[in-house]
Amino acid sequence: MNDGDTIDFGRRLRRAVEALEYLVLSLPLGVVCAAAAVLLVLGAALSAIWIGLPVVLFTVAGCARLAELERRQANRLLDAHIPPLTPPAHHEGTLWRRAIATLSDRDNWRMLVLVATKLPVALLGLAAGLFPIAVTAWLLIFGVRGIGHLGDRFYVGPWTLGPLTGLLLCALALAAGILAIAALDGLRTLLASLSRALLSPGERPEGPVRELLAESLGDRTLSVAYWLPERQMFVDESGHMVRMPEPGSGRAWTAVERDGRRVAAIVHDAELATGPELVNAAAAGAALAIDNERLKADLRARVEELRVSRVRIVEAGDHARRRIERDLHDGAQQQLVSLSLDLRLLKAKLNGNEAAAATIDELSEKLANALAELRELARGIHPVILTERGLVPAVAALAQRAPVPVEADISIHERLTPAIEAAAYFVVAEALTNVAKYAQADNVLVDLRRDDRHVIVVVEDDGVGGADLENGTGLRGLVDRLSALDGILELETPVGGGTRLRALIPCSAADVIRSDDDKMAAR
Repeated sequence: MNDGDTIDFGRRLRRAVEALEYLVLSLPLGVVCAAAAVLLVLGAALSAIWIGLPVVLFTVAGCARLAELERRQANRLLDAHIPPLTPPAHHEGTLWRRAIATLSDRDNWRMLVLVATKLPVALLGLAAGLFPIAVTAWLLIFGVRGIGHLGDRFYVGPWTLGPLTGLLLCALALAAGILAIAALDGLRTLLASLSRALLSPGERPEGPVRELLAESLGDRTLSVAYWLPERQMFVDESGHMVRMPEPGSGRAWTAVERDGRRVAAIVHDAELATGPELVNAAAAGAALAIDNERLKADLRARVEELRVSRVRIVEAGDHARRRIERDLHDGAQQQLVSLSLDLRLLKAKLNGNEAAAATIDELSEKLANALAELRELARGIHPVILTERGLVPAVAALAQRAPVPVEADISIHERLTPAIEAAAYFVVAEALTNVAKYAQADNVLVDLRRDDRHVIVVVEDDGVGGADLENGTGLRGLVDRLSALDGILELETPVGGGTRLRALIPCSAADVIRSDDDKMAAR
């Protein structure tokens, strides 16, 4: 046996001991994980009566701590090289909305699978690792007994346990010990792969530069952050801000410079086996390509800022609409109602003055018309029914007030975020207004539904058609509003063939606030 074989055997023995230590330490952690899994199932079962929602949120936060312990244990004993876990996102809103958003997160589900399977995997792994060790110990014990004539007379098959049989058993014990070390070494690799699969982030959707660097440095978790000097921050390839890893987090970063100026940073495993010299060499070699990618990232960051600013403008406009509606409702409208009551009291005080009474009736009628116009104006600015009761009653009210017969098919029964509800409402409102003004239609169909990714609004009439997205200011406003939410507006309007307006508004489970059925169940 040469020196290389001796060193390799020593390394394999160390890896086998580390695997055994990992399995032993996994038992108490697995018991805690099993308790957390039971608590999560109990919380999910009780969520129908709302008691379990805080339990679910608390348990998921606890599972994140357990997953971090597993990550550190796997990195220390299995050399898994798992990067630090992303903390669970903090969601706003009601308990129900927060629980739905938390359980819709793919990373959380992988973490929960790890917690649920930790104890069974630890037990199976410990059994698989201890079995060859137990066989080795059994062979060694009886081999020593045979060599030293220790204990009572014992038969191994047809042979009596003696020195010759003992030597044979000791030789078998040596072979079994080598097999046990090999089995634990293989088990260590399997456990490290399992931990990485459940805890490491998925493949990063970045360009070929990252792939080449990851391949050359042997770190599949490597990422590239691009430096934007005007904003003094790092961004990823999609233009989102990136925070550099802190010391002690298990991650490190190496600056990439070109012509004396910083262009990017390579974020990699702090314990990268290649060392900082190779990282710096790879960074220098890829500086030109990274600088080109940085320009693309800068453009995407500007586009992202523009999109966010458009969302803020739309939200500010909706907020201003709601404020104006409240001011009209609580201010001018209430004063007109009070004035109407004063006119009635004045009429009651007139005794037989028919001319004055007729004048007061005429003034009351004009005041009632002004009040009706003011209410219609406030409803057009931002309907109070949309804020207080939600999208479904608001669209139903639009259908009832329309001068054309409207058939409404509404299959959404939950409250959505205000921005989505406002966008869907104004699509229906603008479409019905255009039908009343220009379409000369006899019937209108309003279809409002939601699938896994979108709220779908369809307004279809049997009028003369001929609508145009480019010429209509109302329709252009809808396009701008939907674009701020990454939504789209489609128009099919052949001349003489009616008009079909279809809006797709992105909507995920996190945008669902609470359903009416859930409210009734809670009561």
